[in-house]
Amino acid sequence: MAKKSKDNRLKKELGLFDVYVISTGAMISSGFFLLPGLAAAKSGPSVVLAYGIAGILILPAMFSKAELSTAMPKAGGTYYFLDRSLGPMFGTIGGLGTYLALVLKTAFALIGIGAYLTIYLDLPIKPVAIALTVAFMGFNIFGAKETTGLQRVLVSILVAVLVYFIVQGVGALFSADVQAGMQEKFTPFMPYGVEGLLATIGFVFVSYAGLTKVASVAEEVKNPDRNLPLGMILSLASTTVIYVIGIFIIVAVMDSADLHSDLTPVASASRVFMTWPSSGIGVLLVVIAATAAFASTGNAGILAASRYPFAMARDRLVPSGLAKLGRFQTPVPAILLTSVLIILFIIFLDEEGIAKLASAFQLFIFVLVNFAVIVMRESRITAYDPGFESPWYPWMQIFGMIASLALIIAMGWLASLFTLGIVVLCLVWFHYYARKRVVRDGAIYHWFAHLGRRIYRDLDVELRSIIKEKGLREKDPFEQIVANAPVIDCQHEIKSFNEVVDLVSSKVVAMMPDRQDELMERFAEVKEIGSLPIAKGVSLPHMHLAGIEHPIMVVVRSMDGINTGHENADAHLIEEGPVYALFMLISEEENARQHLRLLAQIAVCVDAEDFIENWRSVKNEQALKEILLRDERFLSLRLTAGMPAEKLIGKALKEVYLPESALVVLVRRDGQTHIPHGSTILEENDRLTIIGDPKDIRMLFREYIANASTPGVST
Repeated sequence: MAKKSKDNRLKKELGLFDVYVISTGAMISSGFFLLPGLAAAKSGPSVVLAYGIAGILILPAMFSKAELSTAMPKAGGTYYFLDRSLGPMFGTIGGLGTYLALVLKTAFALIGIGAYLTIYLDLPIKPVAIALTVAFMGFNIFGAKETTGLQRVLVSILVAVLVYFIVQGVGALFSADVQAGMQEKFTPFMPYGVEGLLATIGFVFVSYAGLTKVASVAEEVKNPDRNLPLGMILSLASTTVIYVIGIFIIVAVMDSADLHSDLTPVASASRVFMTWPSSGIGVLLVVIAATAAFASTGNAGILAASRYPFAMARDRLVPSGLAKLGRFQTPVPAILLTSVLIILFIIFLDEEGIAKLASAFQLFIFVLVNFAVIVMRESRITAYDPGFESPWYPWMQIFGMIASLALIIAMGWLASLFTLGIVVLCLVWFHYYARKRVVRDGAIYHWFAHLGRRIYRDLDVELRSIIKEKGLREKDPFEQIVANAPVIDCQHEIKSFNEVVDLVSSKVVAMMPDRQDELMERFAEVKEIGSLPIAKGVSLPHMHLAGIEHPIMVVVRSMDGINTGHENADAHLIEEGPVYALFMLISEEENARQHLRLLAQIAVCVDAEDFIENWRSVKNEQALKEILLRDERFLSLRLTAGMPAEKLIGKALKEVYLPESALVVLVRRDGQTHIPHGSTILEENDRLTIIGDPKDIRMLFREYIANASTPGVST
């Protein structure tokens, strides 16, 4: 599979709080400030229950998207997941359909700003929404970090005012006036029966749909294994509390008839009970919060939606011009297209129509997303390596699919026809434009491989490249494996593939003498292959072995190169040329995904342009290993008199205080490298290699190196 150029890669610059504010900002807007009155007209007081149930029903989709986005953190979110799991036809449906649904929701939010601004300003709603679309388009063009910087401000204002609204509202619930009329306002609780409740759940589901849109910017998230699922969970928890308690307050304090026709229900409710410091200030704060909410949804909506055509263009499902990045490394053509569509929807659609249509199609997409997790799990692709796994698999996904289909049906024939119409349009586009431009299939063919169906083998290659981009997980023992690896340092040419296999096998047998016969048999199989796959002067042979406690590695350096000639005519070489570095990795066969992550980390190290030059120039085993260690996770420290590290000289290693995660793994002394133990006495001019978590390594750097100025001390 061809590698994407770095010019086509989005920058990773979004953290946990950015994930939270994108998700929260995409949810709390129309769902709270605009929809409650429209929803209450359909279900009565049970609108409170409808919001609570909708928050529960989003859980399967949230867990499924969290799993898929940590396994495949790529721009395009739903599109990318469906394309790689179910194939490009479903990817087209998911990509174009979700894109249109998100554009609809964003248009709805921007219309909402105008509705609240008219409380104080005599402004036309739709022109205001169009002007804001243009403004947010500009923010998005300047960059994701700049966009989320605005998002942080907007969501912080929003949450602060809503907490203030809820605190005063809960206090009002205990007042005599509200208590006197509360029973009447909640009776009957479901005036339109279960059918009305189900229809309302589907109607307000759009209020939560923004939660998972952050998956579309997964490629730009730092540490996606942690930040994506945690940010989504925190966002859903806080948003559900705000929705349920806030809407209970609105129903309790407002007259039912007034509520059902009110497009600014939060402002209307605030007039009743937000008396401190005054009702006028309370309403003003609500208008400010509503403006921030709608603005954050519009801003986040353009950010998330624009990544769909960008990702699809990279895969040639839509015109390739939409994959171009602008000066600020943002998908400018995709942002412009998204903004134009939002403006068209603002002009031609009404509020309720937008909300209902967006909810219906989003429910259908969630059916496919839940199914995609089942497909990826059952495909048994080793490189499918999610950092977060959905709980209660597969029952969580099955429940999510059934519930979503039931809600679409409950929303009525118009919503179902709209969903069907979008699917048909996507299929027509795929048939006449995209099908002839793509040559891949999804993971579903891996699932059905036992039936003799085709397998898209490049999918495994693509997932392996994603593993390489994501890097190691916190508990992967890469540093320990490097530190403990035997090193074969040959100053002469190794003349055959079999010779290097013999050298490596002798080291491995010495580490596991009780399994000598089995190991010799396995290495004999390696010899039978008769080849040495290489790239850039490096080879990464590897194998799985049952019953070993932890991975092991043997490192080979050949100054003159390993002769890549081979005895077997069927041998396969990735590249011609000598091999200067060979890494034999052996892992437990039940931990194949960690094995791939370790291989990927070695590949990251050797990808450096000057790797071979450095590899051939360093003088000893310790320096060879330090080339492989990640900079932020290791420290090289020389014990020199007159420097901060002098206080360690003469101490036993067990007497030296080190942070919890830090470990001295190598000591270089008198030209020899030693693996130390607790009773090792440290001597002047010893060079220590210390590994640990980045924060602990930084602490040691500050203590022993930051104020030192000698060429004998390095990191």
